[in-house]
Amino acid sequence: MKTEEFLKFMDSVRVYDLTQPLSIHTPPWPSYMPLGIQYFKRIAGAHMGQGANGQIITTSNHVGTHMDGEIHFHASGRTIGQVPLEEWIGPGVVVDISDEVEDYDLYSPEMIMKRVEVKKGDILVINTGYHRYAWDQEGSDEIRYFVKHPGPDPEFHKWALDMKLKWIGVDCGSADHPMNTIIKDWHPGLFKEAEAKLKKDFGKSWEEMFPAQEYYQVMHLKLFPKKLVHAENLGGDIDQVSDQRMWIGCFPLRGIELESSMCRIVAFLPPV
Repeated sequence: MKTEEFLKFMDSVRVYDLTQPLSIHTPPWPSYMPLGIQYFKRIAGAHMGQGANGQIITTSNHVGTHMDGEIHFHASGRTIGQVPLEEWIGPGVVVDISDEVEDYDLYSPEMIMKRVEVKKGDILVINTGYHRYAWDQEGSDEIRYFVKHPGPDPEFHKWALDMKLKWIGVDCGSADHPMNTIIKDWHPGLFKEAEAKLKKDFGKSWEEMFPAQEYYQVMHLKLFPKKLVHAENLGGDIDQVSDQRMWIGCFPLRGIELESSMCRIVAFLPPV
């Protein structure tokens, strides 16, 4: 394809934003610092007129749509800014499993693959449906979004490595099941709910199904050293692009010291 043909084609490409809106009201992952925005100068100013608006932003890297970097859990990994741009973009799929999962549920590789073809090296975005509980939605529910969302089954992380996925995205608070994180200890009453559901569905206690020594933060601790990271809190147009292949791009800050980064995630589809 020649340059002019390429430019004409790209001009008609459909672009979808899979990014959650960012605000001082956007909740960070529990216990992390929220976003703070402060003006340090204004157009009218106070002393001789400063002529421009300027802001200072204070935040953790885990507010709204963000990419967890390797060194978030792996000290000798790469920072966000050390990862080549080519690793943030490429072919992939957005898979909608929202009709199969509810509070505390588990999702499996089989659940993903029966919806759409997943190829080795793909970017995989999982639509659990829990973006409908995000802070910007009419049905906003912070507890369901961060504490009750579905998570991967015991085999999922092994499958992700076997598939050599480029990165994973989820439309909820974490790529790990919340009960395989510290949230389990912070919400003991809700953990009892989750374990009761697990026993009903699988006949096993949480420790029997997910031994803590092996599964605590498994999507972080076992995948990040293998350069398989993930983005959390996706949303935006995610329902418009589900169950199909497309080109996906994540655009984090090129921060040389950053362990993670808020980012924009975009899906590209050909013209209709």
